[in-house]
Amino acid sequence: MSFLPLAFFLLSLYSSTLSSFSHLLSPEMIKDLGLEWVILGHSERRNIFGESNEIVGKKTEAALKTGLNVVFCCGELLEDRESGKTDSIVQAQLRPLLSLNKADWSKIVIAYEPVWAIGTGKVASPEQAQDTHASIRKWLRENVDKSVADSTRIIYGGSVSASNCKDLATRPDIDGFLVGGASLKADSFISIVKAKL
Repeated sequence: MSFLPLAFFLLSLYSSTLSSFSHLLSPEMIKDLGLEWVILGHSERRNIFGESNEIVGKKTEAALKTGLNVVFCCGELLEDRESGKTDSIVQAQLRPLLSLNKADWSKIVIAYEPVWAIGTGKVASPEQAQDTHASIRKWLRENVDKSVADSTRIIYGGSVSASNCKDLATRPDIDGFLVGGASLKADSFISIVKAKL
């Protein structure tokens, strides 16, 4: 039996070097811990702690400058989805990435996580997830570069489970998963990992 490489991620960081804030880690501190990845723009950081698109952009730049890889999260609230604003909300969240140079994109993974489908029991249909992933890829093509659009991994993070992962995995623009609660149940997590292999 072969095993996949294991990587540990940290959720958020402080956008300045050598933070003196006791509850925040600077990118350098994260690197010193031997970590290579950070998750930025997660729905909890945006919607509970009030991190703006600008703040998430600054954190992304700081992480990349230090050599960290970034899982850049984006996603809409239920009222945004219901009022047809999904694409405009997600694109506004992605806009700070336009300042990146082309080489930085190899260190970015975009995670689409519809906020209304996280831990609520509501689940985005595979069609809804695919449509938004395709829209993100189109935005990258039109605003960044075709090669970046084709090579950037766009993963799905909206209540991924053993019951929906196989259908989601068949969608052409869903390149993997950002798994939350289902990662705490070994059997479910193994099913999710196998769905995209």
